Amino acid sequence: MSVNQVKQLSLYVVGLFSLSLGVSFSIQANLGVSPVSSLPYALTLSTEATIAITTIVVNILFIFVQMVLHRKSTLKDYLMQIPIVLLFGFFMYFTLEVLQLFATPIDMLARMSYLVVSLFLVATGLLLYFAANLPLMPYDALTYVIGKRFGMKLSKAKILTDSVNVVIAGAVCLMFTRSLGAIGFGTFISVYFIGKILGWLIKLYQKPLRAWYV
Repeated sequence: MSVNQVKQLSLYVVGLFSLSLGVSFSIQANLGVSPVSSLPYALTLSTEATIAITTIVVNILFIFVQMVLHRKSTLKDYLMQIPIVLLFGFFMYFTLEVLQLFATPIDMLARMSYLVVSLFLVATGLLLYFAANLPLMPYDALTYVIGKRFGMKLSKAKILTDSVNVVIAGAVCLMFTRSLGAIGFGTFISVYFIGKILGWLIKLYQKPLRAWYV
């Protein structure tokens, strides 16, 4: 493996880790989880399965949605996404376990601080692993597919994908827990601002990041 490939892979893994850490911060904030994990977390609340397991299951479902919307990709392209899901599931389990070692934020200022940190960690994670130009996780690959299918910019496609995911997660929570569960005002803040922050970061840093490993 060349030095440039090591750089590229490092960018990718750090991006996935940052993304998982951001999601874990949003869970700990308890103001509504980040949209990327709203459906897995809704299933966790409904079934008592771990967040790692539900993350893997839901992302496999996203692969099937991609296959319906974008039939030009090969089976190999879709299968390559599965190891990424497994790695992300592990990162989700690890980062949540680490954060739970610290005191859970109780007052609103601390919870809002966790939420703001989660916004930037998720957006930064997406930037890094998008810039690595390696296979995406199913959820984010689906965002790209939706963007191509409907001629939308990535930031707008991200907002649309997040919105649909949140609506489905809310429906699951209402059906099985009689509450919105994983969905809160922090979720809707994330739906809007993660896409906006990501769009801003891409303009500033995507080209320099790619130039770093090429």
